[in-house]
Amino acid sequence: MKKLFIACLVACGFQLAAQTKHLPIIDVHVHAMKVNAQMANDMSPWFLSNMPGTDPNEPMPKFLNGDGAISLKAAKSDQEFQEELMKTMQRLNMTIVASGDPSVIRNWKKAAAPDRVIPSIGFSSADGITVQAFEDSLKTGFYKVVGEIGLQYQGISPSDPKVDKYFEVAERLNIPVAIHMGTGGNGMANLTSPKYRASMGNPLLLEDLLAKHPKLKVWVMHAGYPMIDEMVALMGANSHVYVDLAGMIWSYPLEEIHMYLRRLVQAGFGKRIMYGTDLMVWPKLMETSIGVIENAQYLSFDQKRDILFNNAVRFFRLDPAKYQ
Repeated sequence: MKKLFIACLVACGFQLAAQTKHLPIIDVHVHAMKVNAQMANDMSPWFLSNMPGTDPNEPMPKFLNGDGAISLKAAKSDQEFQEELMKTMQRLNMTIVASGDPSVIRNWKKAAAPDRVIPSIGFSSADGITVQAFEDSLKTGFYKVVGEIGLQYQGISPSDPKVDKYFEVAERLNIPVAIHMGTGGNGMANLTSPKYRASMGNPLLLEDLLAKHPKLKVWVMHAGYPMIDEMVALMGANSHVYVDLAGMIWSYPLEEIHMYLRRLVQAGFGKRIMYGTDLMVWPKLMETSIGVIENAQYLSFDQKRDILFNNAVRFFRLDPAKYQ
């Protein structure tokens, strides 16, 4: 019965999204990547009801999927994914912030309406790109955002001095940054990222970085899940910090998702929550996760519009008239 209820809720989300397609939506967390058939076979987004465990003495899977109410099919090719993404963006009047493969981002920009794809550049350690190359890339004007910054996967704090120069560049060039903090998926440290540390997802690790770079505009990806008390404390102390709901919005039990979102809103931060998917290779993921927001009965219409559009417009200093 529970699975049927959730499946119906998601289906309703598809319908509501279609009905409000004239209202613009901004997805701040999209991965521009080549379709990986193996990953598509191993991993699928779920509204999970459990988080399965593993035995260290048995062969390890690449991903841990639990049982959920719905799973989504991956695109079979780069072209199929691009075509489906463009259809979804047009139907739902969407703009996306995309990071990843530059060639994929350029293809999407050509295929989408002007200004509907906002390029972002990310890194996961100081070894991935030099500070000079990083600054040169930003000065070309192609990239408007810095992120995803995946330091947590390397067990590195965002306030670690060895990555500070990257944030100094972003602050000086007045470019907002997105930092992965929180969920990385069930069993991440055991499966694909042995350096991953849950402790490095503590939002309070940002305090020294923010103090040193007071004009740096930061949003915390995944809203620091599951460290809600720390996230609320950080946002209360730093009024320019925003969050996105990406990843957690589809990879945990629905009740858990709503508990976390409701707490952020109840704490008074409804104007600083942005919609994001963590979209990779599943074309229907946007519609599914939009349904979670649209069907949240504890959110008013205005609060939903803030999460789906208005807050991102404010954070990125966009002209809303261009996206109506």
